[in-house]
Amino acid sequence: MNFVFISPNFPEAYWHFCAALAGNGVTVLGVGDCPYDQLRPELRQALTEYYKVDTLEDYDQVFRAVAYFSYRHGKIDWIESNNEYWLEQDARLRTDFNVTTGLKSDEIAKFKSKSLMKQYYAQAGVPAARCAPVTDMDAARDFIRQVGWPVIVKPDSGVGATATYKLKGEDDLRSFFEGKPPVPYLMEEFVPGAVTTYDGIVDSKGQVLFAASHISPTSIMDMVNEHEPCSYYVDKQIPPEVEAAGRATLEAFGAVSRFFHLEFFRLTADKPGLGKKGDITALEVNMRPAGGFTPDMLNFSQSADVYQLWADMIAFDEARHTYDGPHSYCVYAGRRDECNYVLSMEDIREKYGANIRLMTRMPDALSAAMGNQVAICCFDEETQVNDFLRAVFAER
Repeated sequence: MNFVFISPNFPEAYWHFCAALAGNGVTVLGVGDCPYDQLRPELRQALTEYYKVDTLEDYDQVFRAVAYFSYRHGKIDWIESNNEYWLEQDARLRTDFNVTTGLKSDEIAKFKSKSLMKQYYAQAGVPAARCAPVTDMDAARDFIRQVGWPVIVKPDSGVGATATYKLKGEDDLRSFFEGKPPVPYLMEEFVPGAVTTYDGIVDSKGQVLFAASHISPTSIMDMVNEHEPCSYYVDKQIPPEVEAAGRATLEAFGAVSRFFHLEFFRLTADKPGLGKKGDITALEVNMRPAGGFTPDMLNFSQSADVYQLWADMIAFDEARHTYDGPHSYCVYAGRRDECNYVLSMEDIREKYGANIRLMTRMPDALSAAMGNQVAICCFDEETQVNDFLRAVFAER
């Protein structure tokens, strides 16, 4: 089996995907913009061959890389980056090389367009916020008269919370239109809720091979725009209502042979048209792993190896490894360099040594949303998670 992995070196942890594939006997062929000698040794060992391009943004260069691999190794069976940013390019490559094991260009819109997603949520029976395309000030005001302030504006096709804003009044609305990027935007009613997810791996028949859930008390939008503390945690178990919404959403979207990251709101207040406090409503669908160190956190929390499980799905279309270890809450704290915290990172290491699973720095490309200094810990009780977060984010 020939697998072309696009950008196997970024995010850094993705070398685990390549290593697990190689361990399953897959020929792993990497395409990236990093010089070969700068790839970490474990990644170089996992790759059968690597093709460096000047930039992954240049489709012609990436196309030529895949064509070269096809000439050298025969038919390409899989093309994947597991990265939202390259989702459309992956689909275009599969279309051009007739690779049938993933989304092609004519299938990608429902997974990229936030407005189209709402049609599939309706099929799944999961309520979603009302929305309207952002065309001009008059149309925006008409929509706001229907739903009230605040409203959320976001690119109809975008990664995470990039260029997403909460507009609280007329001044915000005018400022937004004065600096609006030249891309299609969507306006949504504001939903009072905490983000809760359904993350996992689905096989070619749509069966869930692995799933878990994490909770973000603060939205990514506020982490980016307001520099709110970055924290979230993987739940010990998936709440049944999240499981039900997640499986219904996967079925409605026809998701197969992929990692998935489905985002929902758990309402923190009653919202007419959406539900009562505590209900689950739709946010958005992502057909790739959650960002940052979340795959590692899923492993820490669930005593699993999602890299291996995904590679088993690719190579065998089933989960060939079982994981029966204990479950825990796994919490992420991303601290910002500009803040003056009471506890130093060494203080955290000393205080929470038995609970720490990873302490590192986040790459600059991800630090706006995820913070600079990272501490990931596991705890048995949710109250311990809350105590930890209060301690690590306390400022002088």
